[in-house]
Amino acid sequence: MRLFNILARLPLLVLLTASPVCAQVTFGASGPEGGPLRRQEWRVPSPDTDFAARALLFRPAGAGPFRLAVIAHASTQNVLRRAQTPQPEYRALAAFLVARGFAVLVPERLGHGATGGRYVEDQGGCDEADYARAGRATAAEISLALDYLQKQDFIRKDAAVVIGHSAGGWGALAIAHADPKAIAAIIAFAPGRGGHANDEPNKICAPHTLLAAAAEFGKTARIPVVSLVAANDSYFAPAFSKALADAFRSGGGKDDVRTLPSVGSEGHWMIETEAGVKAASGELDRVLRPVARKP
Repeated sequence: MRLFNILARLPLLVLLTASPVCAQVTFGASGPEGGPLRRQEWRVPSPDTDFAARALLFRPAGAGPFRLAVIAHASTQNVLRRAQTPQPEYRALAAFLVARGFAVLVPERLGHGATGGRYVEDQGGCDEADYARAGRATAAEISLALDYLQKQDFIRKDAAVVIGHSAGGWGALAIAHADPKAIAAIIAFAPGRGGHANDEPNKICAPHTLLAAAAEFGKTARIPVVSLVAANDSYFAPAFSKALADAFRSGGGKDDVRTLPSVGSEGHWMIETEAGVKAASGELDRVLRPVARKP
């Protein structure tokens, strides 16, 4: 029965990892604007030149140029779950940012959902977990999308904000070495990898390795980070999130970690809900106001 299940999944796995034959990769807007947030589908560069990463763009009224906020989504090691993941929107957070004058890009990374392709962020198993490599791979994908949007006429070339969630937040820590003129601030919602090891709440795969990687990221960090975690996060609980921030700071980075009230039944997903964005609004504004005032 197990062999049958594996064989039955092979066509899907092949589709998820195979490169398209004679595909022409194009970037830019791929659909019309719609809705009050000017929601629009885009294609942006990925580390694999055979694949354009799907993305959603939201922006205020007018021609800009707007400051850019890039939202980096969560991930999973499970290939089937990644394939079934819908296009990330973070609609409540996007609305919050657009209301403050930001254009918001939410790129889907390789190996996820409709973008497909090879998953380049693989961390490996607990015994050989390479969280530093995984984080740098995520950071590279964030950087490609951000750089491409900052070349558009309606986007400011400076003072972008990167907002990461879970594995996306881990990638945001890894991108803290970037040019502070291009990225003014990083906000990481419950950053980390390996949470819910074996699908068990409050269990992290090789936590010591994760802390060591955070210290490594801190050695080259030049952009300040604010980490936000809900009191009821069972992936990376507040105590561990504080330890992770301490490790990042031990390497020389700046990470101001804040614990927010419990949100819903699982605080790890607060960033995806209106209630979660409302709970985080004060901390978000504290970071965003200085960026928005930059000339």
